[in-house]
Amino acid sequence: MRKPVVIMGIYVADLAFLADRMPVMGETILGNFRSGPGGKGSNQSVAAARAGAEVSFITCIGRDSFGEAARKTWSGVDIDQSFITESESPTGGAFIFVQNGTGNNAIIVAPGAANDLTIQDIDKAEIRLRQAAIFMTQLETPVPLALHALKLARKHKVTTILNPAPAVPVPEEIYPLVDFLTPNETEASALSGVEVVDVESAGKAADRLLAKGIGAALITLGEKGAFYKDKQQAQLIPSFKAGPVVDTTGAGDAFNGGFACALAEGKSPLEAARFGCATGSLSVTRVGTAPAMPTRAEIDHLLLS
Repeated sequence: MRKPVVIMGIYVADLAFLADRMPVMGETILGNFRSGPGGKGSNQSVAAARAGAEVSFITCIGRDSFGEAARKTWSGVDIDQSFITESESPTGGAFIFVQNGTGNNAIIVAPGAANDLTIQDIDKAEIRLRQAAIFMTQLETPVPLALHALKLARKHKVTTILNPAPAVPVPEEIYPLVDFLTPNETEASALSGVEVVDVESAGKAADRLLAKGIGAALITLGEKGAFYKDKQQAQLIPSFKAGPVVDTTGAGDAFNGGFACALAEGKSPLEAARFGCATGSLSVTRVGTAPAMPTRAEIDHLLLS
């Protein structure tokens, strides 16, 4: 019997603009536009579900067309919606700039209704959380909610993953509740005080983060892969050559979703990180976030290549 992955986070509608560069203040430039489902928690849930995990998602959405699109997205990959609440606030949105040619991105997120999620809503999900193999959250929801949910997961001895995105200030008490911290270079730099530019500096940042009480640091390094370090071992897990890079938006979410799925299946942290790298490497070869998440068959095929 599979143990579920429980994820808390936000859903927003991604509003993506593609151009050669960002306009300067007061300037208008021409580009292309697309929209679709987004939000780190939702993207990670879709990634984990498509990778083969049994996923329950905790969030709050509005009673509007964006909220309807969210439910359609989750239904399409059999994500459990038992702990989705609704509010009168509008479902949030994200402005995403995607650079033509490189696929690099810059994002502004407005969580909207997701900010109406309460501690009481989280407590209602305890019945599912106590059955889970993995609990994962990010920092797009208010920090007190993340802290409360991590404490609840720890109470039931559930393995925890914190994807500290965006890198907002957090209380020191949050770190000992985290088994796996999964920042990118920018987030690792902000949280550790060490500028992460390569594997060596990632190791130094990981040491700072381990000293705060986390179980392991897993720092994503873009095309280089991911750097893993705990108290016993340190290793760079390379990314995979899955095809031309089209859009890097959601690559970190793909990585985290794949990592959580693999951990829930009993894979070792290093094996799970490799699975996550394969998931992320495939996602950047497609346009979008949730729609770009690969299937289990695609991930397994890439791992064997």
